[in-house]
Amino acid sequence: MKKFTILLALLATVVWAGEQAFEYIGTSKCKMCHKGDKKGNMFEIWEASSHAKAFETLKSDHSAEIAKKLGLKVPAYQAPECLGCHTTGFGKGGYAVKDDKFWNPAEDDKDGKKAVKLMENLQHVGCESCHGPGSEYKSKKIMQAIFDGTSKGAEVGLADPNEQLCIQCHNEKSPTFDKEAGFKFAEQVKLIAHPVPAKK
Repeated sequence: MKKFTILLALLATVVWAGEQAFEYIGTSKCKMCHKGDKKGNMFEIWEASSHAKAFETLKSDHSAEIAKKLGLKVPAYQAPECLGCHTTGFGKGGYAVKDDKFWNPAEDDKDGKKAVKLMENLQHVGCESCHGPGSEYKSKKIMQAIFDGTSKGAEVGLADPNEQLCIQCHNEKSPTFDKEAGFKFAEQVKLIAHPVPAKK
């Protein structure tokens, strides 16, 4: 029995470690390699999209009205019901609601300032909302190996965005979802398309 318990504990540790392997790094880290004409203006396309402004919409008067109608106890920009689809990685190790002390670190608190910068970079539907936490695939070398086919993106946390991912947020649970129009993946995905430029 004791051996079985130890084995179970080890297995749980391995599973937990696997789940924790990929961490959110924030959109600004992606920007470094995915900006400009040569890179297909990927960052600029995202920046012009509604995804980039998703968190800010929660601060609007319209969102405040919705929050009131839903009976939320906190403003929309602090409500888990909203943050799951308006930020990156909420409840999964990404964006988290923080207090004033967090947002105002001391002048000499470098770690605190770094944490604030990361949290600010998760305040929207960013790259990692669709592509997965980037801690293990952020390097140019790893991304090149994935594009060359010598490495698999899934092994380093790089997700392949698809309709199932999108409808986790674009569905009838959203108070602003247009039930009549529905969510037409094939049409909607074109609005945010940012393909890798073809090699010349």
